[in-house]
Amino acid sequence: MSTLPNTSRNQQYIVPMVTLTLLFFMWGFITCMNDILIPYLKQLFSLSFFESMLVQFCFFGAYFIGSLVYFMVSSRWGDPVNKIGYKKSIIAGIILSALGCALFWPAATSSLYGLFLTALFVLGLGFTILQITANAYVSLLGPEDGASSRLNLTQAFNSLGTTIAPVLGGHLIFEFFSDGSDTISPQATRIPYIIFAGILLLVAVLISAVKLPNFETTDEKKEERGLGALKFIHLRLGVLGIFCYVGAEVAIGSFIISFLEQVMGYTESISKNYLALYWGGAMIGRFLGAIYLNHNIQAAKKLIYMIGIAALVFLLIFSLVDLTFSQVSFFLIFIALNLLAFLVGRAAPARTLAIFAGISAILLASGTINSGSYAMYSILGIGIFNSIMFSNIYTLSIAGLGKYTSQGSSLLVMAILGGAVIPVIQGALADHLGVQLSLILPIACYVYIFAFGIYCSKKFKNIEHVGPVAGGH
Repeated sequence: MSTLPNTSRNQQYIVPMVTLTLLFFMWGFITCMNDILIPYLKQLFSLSFFESMLVQFCFFGAYFIGSLVYFMVSSRWGDPVNKIGYKKSIIAGIILSALGCALFWPAATSSLYGLFLTALFVLGLGFTILQITANAYVSLLGPEDGASSRLNLTQAFNSLGTTIAPVLGGHLIFEFFSDGSDTISPQATRIPYIIFAGILLLVAVLISAVKLPNFETTDEKKEERGLGALKFIHLRLGVLGIFCYVGAEVAIGSFIISFLEQVMGYTESISKNYLALYWGGAMIGRFLGAIYLNHNIQAAKKLIYMIGIAALVFLLIFSLVDLTFSQVSFFLIFIALNLLAFLVGRAAPARTLAIFAGISAILLASGTINSGSYAMYSILGIGIFNSIMFSNIYTLSIAGLGKYTSQGSSLLVMAILGGAVIPVIQGALADHLGVQLSLILPIACYVYIFAFGIYCSKKFKNIEHVGPVAGGH
């Protein structure tokens, strides 16, 4: 490990942080493109809702299979990242992701739905490697007490990617690379995803050229075998919590375009702008969470910083979407409600998690029973309350695991499988009950997360702050 003074080390980490932040942005952008692909492929192949949700099933199913294989390999032969290093592991993940993007060319050329799903699976495997390596590496790029801040920062830029993707990606697929007719063109995805593959490869080249600090690994902590981590009740509950959170967030995002078509009569070109508000809300919430859950900032300054950041990010989102101010002004109400929820949560992760999950369940119920603008506003407002859920569930789940922390983390990454399973089940419900009534499934997910938050607030009632570990799916 380097023995440079703290100031020199911090300066040494600036370029790697900037480079990895770019990676997180692309990671979020391409992941959110799935929400554009679903209505596109649904029309192209005349799919049912269930069949179209196989997009998320293959993509997030790769997270489960990839992390399961990684867990088995590391348990039997040792941690692969420790053997080849973080830098090479990150580059391998990027190259595999670029390969997944490149496979869209033969999929679009042959117009085979199975090839599209194969490309998404390979893409998901690449992102699985990044999920395992990039988050951990960012946490090492500086002092330990600043790890949470750094991770929240990179994750916020990940959310920037998910915010821009519906607008730019929707324009590329539905307008710029379409054939100009009213029918969906199978070739509309070829060039966009080749461009994504090229950008990812450029990022890989950039990372290979940048001098990333080497972090030595030791065998001081012998890796535990078996499934000893599962003896902790809060971890078992947390695994299901991650499953429910990722599943609900992805399912809602996947159905927003179809939902707005039914309740508002909007076309894809209009709906993609509102989809950006859903994902943009998560970005606002993560920036606010990074400030409010940071105990190094004076309480008197937190609210000022949060209001300022919220205003700036809202203006950024407004500049990206093709909507008037009157069409997006309703979102200011949710920002105010989010600020209030943080204040009521009083920087306690479990309490804040329960509050956010409860509000999300109420908003979903409103979207189910109401119609028109009220239904639309309710669904779009959920994004800002999804913001800190992954990080808080993750941190609460591994609290107190000690020597089983690494094993518990692997199990939590596997639980991202929820992003594959929940949307498919909701798709089946939508085919039989309609899109609005199918929202009862994510409502159940948020009710469970609410209960998990209440359980952890009692279990860790003597711990006011469990440092959040920022993460994403």
